[in-house]
Amino acid sequence: MPIYSPWNDKRKFVFGLSFMLLCAFWLTSWLSYQVAHNSLRDQIESNHLPLTSDTVYSEIQRDLLQPIFISSLMAQDTFVRDWAISGEKDAQPIIRYLDNIQQRYQTITSFFVSSHSGRYYHPSGIIKTISSDEPDDAWFYRVSQLPPSQEYEINIDYDTADQSRTTVFVNYKVFDFEEKLIGVTGVGLNIEFVKELIQVYQTRYQRSVYFIDALGNVTLSGANFQGPRNISLRKGLASQAASLLSAAKNSYRFSEDGQQHYLNARYIPEFNWYLIVEQQDVPEIQDLKHTLWINLSISLLVTVCMLIVANFTLGRYQRRLETLASTDKLTGIYNRQTFEGRLEQVIDIQHRANSPCSIIIFDIDHFKQVNDKYGHLVGDKALKKVAEITRQYIRQSDILCRWGGEEFIVLLPNCDALAALEVAEKIRLGVNQSELDIDGNLLTMSISCGIAQIKTHEILASLLVDRADKAMYRAKQNGRNRSVLAE
Repeated sequence: MPIYSPWNDKRKFVFGLSFMLLCAFWLTSWLSYQVAHNSLRDQIESNHLPLTSDTVYSEIQRDLLQPIFISSLMAQDTFVRDWAISGEKDAQPIIRYLDNIQQRYQTITSFFVSSHSGRYYHPSGIIKTISSDEPDDAWFYRVSQLPPSQEYEINIDYDTADQSRTTVFVNYKVFDFEEKLIGVTGVGLNIEFVKELIQVYQTRYQRSVYFIDALGNVTLSGANFQGPRNISLRKGLASQAASLLSAAKNSYRFSEDGQQHYLNARYIPEFNWYLIVEQQDVPEIQDLKHTLWINLSISLLVTVCMLIVANFTLGRYQRRLETLASTDKLTGIYNRQTFEGRLEQVIDIQHRANSPCSIIIFDIDHFKQVNDKYGHLVGDKALKKVAEITRQYIRQSDILCRWGGEEFIVLLPNCDALAALEVAEKIRLGVNQSELDIDGNLLTMSISCGIAQIKTHEILASLLVDRADKAMYRAKQNGRNRSVLAE
């Protein structure tokens, strides 16, 4: 079975992106050189301004990817769903979770609103209970009624925890394991961050960039914005305001104070606003050919810089995503999804090499009593301790996984059932003989182990796991704190 290599995809993407950027820059510069002979004004209106608008739009989307990704992780987090499904009995776990998200990713807020209780959970506590009669809570019911294909929305609103602060919110729907809506979670970005981006765009592209709402009011702009706060009050543009606010994307030309202005408007559905990119008339270029070569040189430099930045950025996020996708968040060992893929690969290799392969499934005895007596935080730390003890008794080539809850599984390549039984006994004794000091609580735990060896013609990993699982349950039926071989 071929092993997937993320490096190949990253390399293809980086070089593909560089090639497309280089081609786009070269093509744009060449078209600019040709069109400028006919009409510089037509060039600004039909090429440069729309291209700038598209680029700014793309950069806005790019800058919103990280909060969208964070909100997606929150919505898919098993802890959040399990906590909400269990009845929201204790608010402290979700409050600590939201505070951890806010601190880790440096967002200005994080939240979870329950569909069942209507409570608005925040790192500072329970802010309020939402109501359909409250206009400020309309966003929650709007998100709840989004079509199934739309998992989230982005909107700009006042922060519930601080009414004086305007925030860019990413609102992500949370479903239980039966795909029923149980709440909305997400994070918020400071509106000042978006304003700083606008200033960066204006400096970079030497054009005025701002946003207007559906009524034409200027909602976001750079620090040096001048003029009326509604486009219908601008000279020369009032007659075109209705057309601008009814089209998804269009370009306009108008005169104001003796200057020719070019304006490109693009509707952004995530904000329900229009992105406006505007510039005044410019002097004609004296040496087009010289400018063309300068543009091509800059294009090459930008492409090289993009290649370097994309390579480092993708590598960093790829490693983070691989770690999040393959490991159990609590214990740091493999999660079930990753383990199942590795199990199939190892079984295939062992069959080809005609070598033995065994697994150990073990479960912590009476673990529910630990959670009930000491709390889930102590229980979580106990699970981490068990994982650490298990690592001491397995080889580096063995694979340890948290199978689910307090259940673990160990894959032992090149190991028959009797040898696996010895390993299981070492783990069992190691756990049972270790007095765990967790937050001042002394715990003594035991485990029940089931061991199974892959059969000669057994090609389904599920059959191997099922036999080991049945052996583990026999160990529990026989009194727990023991290891049993599969029949």
